[in-house]
Amino acid sequence: TRRSGTPAGRAPVTLLGHRTDVADLLAAADLAVVTSDWEARQLFAQEALRVGVPLVATAVGGLPELVGDAAALVPAGDVDAVDAAVRALLDDPQARAELGRRGAERAATWPTEADTVAALAALYAELAAAPSGAATADPDAPRTGHR
Repeated sequence: TRRSGTPAGRAPVTLLGHRTDVADLLAAADLAVVTSDWEARQLFAQEALRVGVPLVATAVGGLPELVGDAAALVPAGDVDAVDAAVRALLDDPQARAELGRRGAERAATWPTEADTVAALAALYAELAAAPSGAATADPDAPRTGHR
């Protein structure tokens, strides 16, 4: 559907600013789109997959490894590919549901925040319990020139 005053072929876009209810907004979305030129481990992509929202993302940085086949990946900078992927998913509720399901399954294999905090706490406890001086450099080791 098209809103009055919206040019044909252009969807209305509202910039929401900083939000604390991203999970709720994502849960209500038909799909999520990430068009970055580079990403390591994109947080928004993770949030979308965790709640089962189908994702269209650029195949850059760590995104392909992160999402695998759980997102529609497109080349960076290819507006036509993004448009085609978004339209294909919006026009096919079954494909959208399947992609969302795969995303949620993939995200379920990732550590949760609690898992990550527990692993870091265990690491810190292990390091703190190490004998005094265990982490100091060997004075006879060759120097690299870095300090």
